[in-house]
Amino acid sequence: MLLVNIKRIIRTGFISFWRNGFVSLASVLVMTITLFVIGSLVFNNALLNSSINDLKQKVDINVYFQTKAPEADILDLKKKLESFPEVAAVEYTSREQALEAFKKRHQNDELTLQALSELGDNPLGAVLNIKTKEPSQYEGVANFLNASPVLSKDGKPIIDKVNFNQNKEAINRLTDIINSSEKSNFAKTLVLMIVSILVTFNTIRLAIYISREEISVMRLVGASYKYIRGPFLVIGVMYGLLAGIVAVAIFYPVTYWFGPLFYPFPLFLGDGVGHLALFDYYIHNFLQITLIVLVSGVVLGFISSYLAVRKYLNV
Repeated sequence: MLLVNIKRIIRTGFISFWRNGFVSLASVLVMTITLFVIGSLVFNNALLNSSINDLKQKVDINVYFQTKAPEADILDLKKKLESFPEVAAVEYTSREQALEAFKKRHQNDELTLQALSELGDNPLGAVLNIKTKEPSQYEGVANFLNASPVLSKDGKPIIDKVNFNQNKEAINRLTDIINSSEKSNFAKTLVLMIVSILVTFNTIRLAIYISREEISVMRLVGASYKYIRGPFLVIGVMYGLLAGIVAVAIFYPVTYWFGPLFYPFPLFLGDGVGHLALFDYYIHNFLQITLIVLVSGVVLGFISSYLAVRKYLNV
């Protein structure tokens, strides 16, 4: 009996959906726009995260050591820094490697190379390049290095300079970009969801008004509470489901035609680092994008119709 009632409710919902074709079309179109923008946020996040990840790879702090700093003490500090939970990686550059890199950078500058050769000894110290998991964590590492001077075994400081202050502005700006982008995306999604709910809400209210005579007849013949309200919930779910299918389908030509505009952005995929071609990203993450859009549509449609039925359908 329960299965029969469910079938009847779904069938009645389908009939009401097609009967009010123009109203249904308007609601589906509005919800399609909403779901398209919600889905676009997935691509926007991919672009943003790719750009931010690229910037993160370029942001770091360097610890420059005294030329006479013992290598064993430097490696001990490296090991200690690597044990910090916020530190992602620490790269050690010896004095010899620093000198070779300096010569390579200035290979076309004869005066600099000549002055370097006249010094006789290597004037460069070893360097530790530190990368943290999040840009906001660099300051804590720098404060540790500055507040607790690292000493050699004979009691002399081995750190010459930490360049955090030179990179501080870039690090803070990157942190602000990450925070503001997250807030902006959340605000956009919230506004669009509210608009979609309001439109679908009014559409269901109109459908209830159009079906008022049928509802009166069902009341007279003793139809149950769930049987009368069920079809309107089905209509809301259909709005969201159909709008989601249309939105996902629209992404195919849009990402194919406009995707090359965003090709230069690097993309960190699960199998390595490539370039962000939006169409390839769409194909690669088709199931995930489809699931996000369809679930969003069904949830929005159900919530909208539930609120409308609860307010305007008194049975």
